Amino acid sequence: MDITDFWNIIEAARTNAASSTDDPDQAVATALADALAATSKQAVLEYQRCFEKLDTAIFRWDVWAAGYLIGGGCSDDSFMDFRAGLIAQGRDWYERVVASPDALAEHPDIITAAAEGRDRALFTEMVNYAPSDAYGRIHGDDDGCIFYDDYDEFLGPQAEREPAHMGEDFDFEDAAEMHARLPRLARLFLGRAPI
Repeated sequence: MDITDFWNIIEAARTNAASSTDDPDQAVATALADALAATSKQAVLEYQRCFEKLDTAIFRWDVWAAGYLIGGGCSDDSFMDFRAGLIAQGRDWYERVVASPDALAEHPDIITAAAEGRDRALFTEMVNYAPSDAYGRIHGDDDGCIFYDDYDEFLGPQAEREPAHMGEDFDFEDAAEMHARLPRLARLFLGRAPI
């Protein structure tokens, strides 16, 4: 599976989820697991490898700060869910975030969440587990545990997961810093910049 195949699976899942009456985040995860379950064990493992590479690329302080603003705080686990949600938005939004996390100020769900005083937009935990769910269905393993063992074997004994280059750390609690680094998102979630 190459990166184009990966994004095609994401887009197909997004299209299928759009007609669902379920919670939008759960609908995407379910549609993604369904799409992956219709492939093969090998394809699911290759999908996971692509997912991890994309996830590592956005494991950055500036992206975390965006999640912190959008989520009204963002723990380690929440940041994992936020990154999954960003990937689940599809290639266009993902690439915009890679270039500048502040671009999320233009995302319709973020604009709505800010206007309604609602947090957690784009935090889609279950997208992280769609591959193990799909793999379990293909393999006949209800709890999905075999996926992680098989994935480690797929990567091989010499496989080292790339360390994230997170960029410059900064204080998410410092409103002036957040306005300086993510001005549009900070304006949406924090109001006007401090003078």
